[in-house]
Amino acid sequence: MLTIENFDIGALWSSVWPFLLAIFLFGVIIAIHEFGHFSFAKLFDVQVNEFSLGMGPKLIKKKKGETTYALRLLPIGGFVSMEGEDEDSDNPRAFNNKPAWQRFIIVAAGAILNLILGVVVVGICLSCGDLVGSREIHSFMENSVSDKSGLKAGDEIIKINNTYIYSSQGVSFNMVRDTDNKLDITVIRDGERVLVKDVEFRQFEYEGRMYVQQDFYIVGEEPNPLNVIKNAVLDSASIVQMVRLSLVDMVTGKYGMKDVSGPIGTISAIAESTAQPTEFKDKILTALNFLSMITINVGVFNLLPLPALDGGRLFFILIEMIRRKPIPAKKEGIVHTVGLVLLLILMAIISVNDVIKQF
Repeated sequence: MLTIENFDIGALWSSVWPFLLAIFLFGVIIAIHEFGHFSFAKLFDVQVNEFSLGMGPKLIKKKKGETTYALRLLPIGGFVSMEGEDEDSDNPRAFNNKPAWQRFIIVAAGAILNLILGVVVVGICLSCGDLVGSREIHSFMENSVSDKSGLKAGDEIIKINNTYIYSSQGVSFNMVRDTDNKLDITVIRDGERVLVKDVEFRQFEYEGRMYVQQDFYIVGEEPNPLNVIKNAVLDSASIVQMVRLSLVDMVTGKYGMKDVSGPIGTISAIAESTAQPTEFKDKILTALNFLSMITINVGVFNLLPLPALDGGRLFFILIEMIRRKPIPAKKEGIVHTVGLVLLLILMAIISVNDVIKQF
């Protein structure tokens, strides 16, 4: 029986706070995204009917001026409801009556702010870390294999299997992504571009898959304003590349549904990582690294030209700009509705998969 005497509040809090932190980080990503839409809608004098964080039943709501601000039960999304967004309206301040270039900026602003947030958070993580990475090989591990295949200390890696490398993150990801233990690596050596073919590596197994094991160290520098700003952009570009190539791998069947995580799986991963017995600073940096990965992922994904996503709406606006004539709102609305239903079904499947993976 649980009594006051044996109830350990500290143990309960240590179990709960990582999940609360993860949910808070998701909230930040959603809020930034929706604020992008909201702020530019206001800037271009579009009537905003509701600004909502979360989905489902309203927990809190407050109307200020023409806009209702709401916090909803489920922390899995949000929305900005604009007059004339999904239907024709005679209101001169309606979204559908604004010039195409203004509508384009309003729709794109959410994803763009997610990407900007990612760059800022990456910069914070780099400035708080011990070293800022590079693409240059510093030295090789003991009993390494790759140094016998032609790589040398001082080589700056610029391509792996014909994929451009932006930063040390790109080096690690593109090596892990490889399907065998031989890679074609292009480097800058003594000022010249050199292609080193069939560089061999050992492999390791993780959850039934074989991965290339990186057996060299990368040159690191002490953080300073210049290299932090530079590498914040380059590391973010590597994350964008990671998202893009991961989507390609999913479409081509390299990865399946079991390799995909939705909000539930991501929250669990953040909570598990931040609950590890490490220093508080390391827990926060781990959480911030997750934040940068997720917000950039959200930004890239939302820009895909798919129905119901911001990218789908941007696609229709681009068509309108080219043909100088808007597509009927009813027809566009049908496309987005069908896309939204399919997206919700996919999210439901992923969420069920996330729950199953917890057991």
